[in-house]
Amino acid sequence: MRYLNSRGKPLVEPPFHRFIEFINPGADRFNVIKFLLSEMDLDYLVLPVAGNRHFLILPSPDVNPLQGYRAGTVLAAHYDRAKGSPGANDNSAAVFLLLKVAQKLKGQDAAPWMIILTDKEELRQGQGIREQGSYSLGETLRRGILQEAQVFIFDACGTGDTLVISTVTDTLLRNEGGLGAGHTLFVIRSLRERALCAARNLGMHRVTLLPTPFSDDAGFLRAGISAQIITVLPQAEASAFASLVRSRPEFSGALISREQAQEAETTLIPKTWRRLNTGSDTCHKLSPEHFDMVIRFAEELCKG
Repeated sequence: MRYLNSRGKPLVEPPFHRFIEFINPGADRFNVIKFLLSEMDLDYLVLPVAGNRHFLILPSPDVNPLQGYRAGTVLAAHYDRAKGSPGANDNSAAVFLLLKVAQKLKGQDAAPWMIILTDKEELRQGQGIREQGSYSLGETLRRGILQEAQVFIFDACGTGDTLVISTVTDTLLRNEGGLGAGHTLFVIRSLRERALCAARNLGMHRVTLLPTPFSDDAGFLRAGISAQIITVLPQAEASAFASLVRSRPEFSGALISREQAQEAETTLIPKTWRRLNTGSDTCHKLSPEHFDMVIRFAEELCKG
């Protein structure tokens, strides 16, 4: 596949030249990322927690997130994938896009930022949220670097031209009630408004609010950290799903638990999301001509 940016030029510069290697069935994804971080001269720390290995990408070598550094903005993406899936869109694309963002931010006069590449977002059958890597990571960093950070999760950002800012936590928290849920919802809506503001600053027109599948935000939320999901869909899929949710608001529950949907109704979920965690999640379904959109958006979030 010939990866092109918005100007029609091949994406051969780091990190994209290692993308095909990263999605190969036998890839050592951890070591591919380590190589790329060194090749791109990015400062980072590997943080092992509960048997998982997370990458913390830092603004400079002088920053130590375990010794008092407080990030204003944290961008995160999981680098693991479901067994049997190439994981091109879920979530290799977002990982590589955030690596590019880190390269662009380095040396800039940006607000304090950090990028986290998380391990074990994907859960096996029978596993619960407390076994997700972001849960134990959140427990570890909640009273430190993530205490006052604004956290944005990038997941499935490689297919489509429409930025989707998730509203899935509204459905979940509305059912829970209580003061704690109300405060969490207030914080997440503040994150959502910041995301919308960043999109407006860039003059982005294809932006929508929709419920989405959960990602690392589920583990972070259980650990007491609010986070906003950012994803991307093709415009036709986003529009069709928006119409469905308007006519059937209860359908968003199917994204929280597939068991809430009838088998036939799963076909109403956007095709791009139905490919996630399957063998069909290949590089041929990506739309790299729109990668710059996500990169510019993530960079704008870190300027706030």
